[in-house]
Amino acid sequence: MNEHKESWLRMRWRRTARTAVAVAASVGITVLAIGFTAGAATAGVGSADRNAREVAIAAAPVSQVAAGNLHTCVTQTDGTLWCWGNNFYGQLGDGTTTNRTGPVQIGSATTWAGIDAGSGNTCGVRTDGTLWCWGNNSSGQVGDGSTTKRTSPVQVGTATTWASVSIGSNHTCAVRTDGTLWCWGLNRHAQLGVGLSPYKATTPLQVGTATTWASVTTGYAHTCAVRTDGTLWCWGSSSDGQLGLGILSYRATPTQVGTATTWAEVTAGYVHTCAVRVDGTLWCWGEDGYGQVGGGVGSQTTPLRIGAASNWASVDASLDSSCATRTDGSLWCWGKNSSGQLGDGTTTHRSTPAQVGTATTWTDGFSVTYHACVARTDGSLWCWGDNTFGQLGDGTTTHRSTPAQVAMPG
Repeated sequence: MNEHKESWLRMRWRRTARTAVAVAASVGITVLAIGFTAGAATAGVGSADRNAREVAIAAAPVSQVAAGNLHTCVTQTDGTLWCWGNNFYGQLGDGTTTNRTGPVQIGSATTWAGIDAGSGNTCGVRTDGTLWCWGNNSSGQVGDGSTTKRTSPVQVGTATTWASVSIGSNHTCAVRTDGTLWCWGLNRHAQLGVGLSPYKATTPLQVGTATTWASVTTGYAHTCAVRTDGTLWCWGSSSDGQLGLGILSYRATPTQVGTATTWAEVTAGYVHTCAVRVDGTLWCWGEDGYGQVGGGVGSQTTPLRIGAASNWASVDASLDSSCATRTDGSLWCWGKNSSGQLGDGTTTHRSTPAQVGTATTWTDGFSVTYHACVARTDGSLWCWGDNTFGQLGDGTTTHRSTPAQVAMPG
């Protein structure tokens, strides 16, 4: 396999992220790139005005958040699914390719349990264990046996034992309730974990025979997963050390990262990876051009502990940014900040975690790409960063460098 280096990978990933923008412009869709603003309601600012706005919005409880490159989807506690933002590939799932600047309910089902969003597609698991995907399908990442774009959710096979799903740029992986792991879509860099063949899979392929997989995460061209015994495994491209194996090549099948048996969760970004251990420590590795690894100098090929804190609860990595919550409910972000996606009121890149406001009510329901969306303990949703296609859900295309509350239909 011809392993591509950092510059090529970055160019491809960002080209994928910008495809919808370029095509939209070519067909005459007006893209509004209005300057940054702090938003009508900002996190951690205890003003009477902000409190009044929170009451007025009275957002319905949000249970899970997924941020794609240019769109956002959330599930609510009533089991409904809502999406907004760019819809060029039908990734919103509303049966159209019309962009939305505010939340639109997807179908009438009230059984959505989990959701994830990629660069141009979306997948969700329902309470009956079925898996549904939609949007861009050029590499078979929807998993329905075709490469046809889908503008509404289509069921992936007939299995009713799906537990969770993760979407990368052009591939998808999911874990079943029996502990098996399945991947499909593009396999150019062996990111499916089944060897170098096939080049792409349009239906799920089982990864090995293990029945102890607990969770999985997908990056641009690599995949990582945690097993029930607390071990961490990664495979696919490691052009910048994103597999954490001390190599700059690739692995075609799952390979254990070190010998630790205390990994709690892992998240794969563009070409970097972060994870939390059961002792509350935070670790990152891979490409660090914008400080997204959170420490060290240059690419890190093995896990690097971030700071001395031992109260990290959850972490999310995507593109060139990372965010994490602590057990005290605070939220911290670092890495690339050109779109204000770190939420600190600036567009300055950060090489170490910086707290987002002063609020201590953030939950582990959060996701970050060129924009970020996070749920609070009261069920409200807050978004910030790039808003070119209305992916912040506030009815505008105004970028925001601090959190602003989303008025969810209630």
